[in-house]
Amino acid sequence: MTRLHSAARLARTALAARLLTHGFYAGQDQIMLALDRHDGLTPGQLAARLGVRPPTITKTINRLQVQGFLEKRASEEDARQAHISLTDTGREAIRAIEKSVRKTEKQALKGLDKKEQKQLQKLLARIEANLSGNGEAEASEEAEAAEETSLA
Repeated sequence: MTRLHSAARLARTALAARLLTHGFYAGQDQIMLALDRHDGLTPGQLAARLGVRPPTITKTINRLQVQGFLEKRASEEDARQAHISLTDTGREAIRAIEKSVRKTEKQALKGLDKKEQKQLQKLLARIEANLSGNGEAEASEEAEAAEETSLA
């Protein structure tokens, strides 16, 4: 397990260094990518999707808002509830985040042939399923989805 932790830590460190050149700090990329997929989420919904505590999300959302990447809008149904959206600047920044992710993945997979990459994707999907409690069927589906996006 030490190698898995080490590889995950090194990958996150490499990605963090790339993201920092675009003005992003650890964890901000995940919020940005989640909003790119599902714009208009509440802070609570974001926290649940990302598996973090709401106070952590709120602090990070506020930083991203100050940086001009996000905006908060009051809910039409409940003015106490805010919906978070990407600004135009935030949408433009998504490309930089995705490029950083691709470069980091390319660096991590350097020296692995396509077959090894495919096998690694399947094994990682199984590990993710084991740790999240999703089971075998979902691991297979996640591996296929990961393979399609990673190897494309």
